[in-house]
Amino acid sequence: MRRWPSRLGFHERREFRVSHHKVIIIGTGPAGYTAAIYASRANLAPLVFEGAQPGGQLTITTEVENFPGFREGILGPSLMDEMRAQAERFGTEIRSETVLRADVAATPKRVATDKGEYTCDALIIATGASAKWMGIGKDEALSRTGGGVSACATCDGFFFRGKEIAVVGGGDTAVEEATFLTKFASKVTLIHRRDQLRASKAMQERAFANPKLQVRWNAVVEDIATRTQTLATGETVEKISALHLKDTVTGALDELAVEGLFVAIGHQPNTHLFAGQLPMDAAGYLQVVPGTTRTPVAGVFACGDVQDHQYRQAITAAGSGCMAAIDAERWLGEQGLGA
Repeated sequence: MRRWPSRLGFHERREFRVSHHKVIIIGTGPAGYTAAIYASRANLAPLVFEGAQPGGQLTITTEVENFPGFREGILGPSLMDEMRAQAERFGTEIRSETVLRADVAATPKRVATDKGEYTCDALIIATGASAKWMGIGKDEALSRTGGGVSACATCDGFFFRGKEIAVVGGGDTAVEEATFLTKFASKVTLIHRRDQLRASKAMQERAFANPKLQVRWNAVVEDIATRTQTLATGETVEKISALHLKDTVTGALDELAVEGLFVAIGHQPNTHLFAGQLPMDAAGYLQVVPGTTRTPVAGVFACGDVQDHQYRQAITAAGSGCMAAIDAERWLGEQGLGA
């Protein structure tokens, strides 16, 4: 029996049983599942909390064709199901609980979920990052159903070969993705709410020199028009057919016909649990020791998109999940807490 301090909102007036684990992993995307696979095979018996979005961002992705080992591609949710089953095969315990609070400085580390309270020797954070959407509802909804909206050009650009598409944003990411998409699309329209981009001058010059890319200045997406398409399986889906744009200067409305939309207004790392406890960069991503997944707090490791604002790919997330499990195993051994 133990009492936890109230400063983080843990119980303090009643006694309760705390479940202790050698390793706890928060998050179940490619990083979390891979960390679980490696930790399980190292006999560390990890406990994994899947949170509000089990499987992470890949569960809202349709075809995944750039993950090694699937030459015909695989559906995002199916890939996550396979990773989950593989982790469970080696003894990983996965719970459908959302972590509400964590005390990473404590010994042992403390975690409270919506269903219970736990402690651990090593904590692996794999909470990922969430794409920022435009706030009109349809963009996020269509991204989940394969309706032609995406937040990752590298992941989905191939599916828009020969089509006219649009990119929303004005920073380095938006301009880089718009330029990248010209490799596939017949025409790319970059939509920006102002009359100048925030991207670097060198990146802008490359974009302006590309004959397949044009910029629509002073415009925002007010709505997305769709059409019903029948698939070979007989199923019907709603696919994007046009954007309703509003001029931010004059207020005039018009329509831009496109078959795809990429929203590139940034990602938000899911790090709110660790505010004030772990160092973050200006954008809120967790900081780790270069070349490792170790955070400055001993026994706490971060992997996947929660600490990666540059690549944000399933394969790089999985790779860092492997690193986190190995880093945790070695740290536990150094502390005399190994398997």
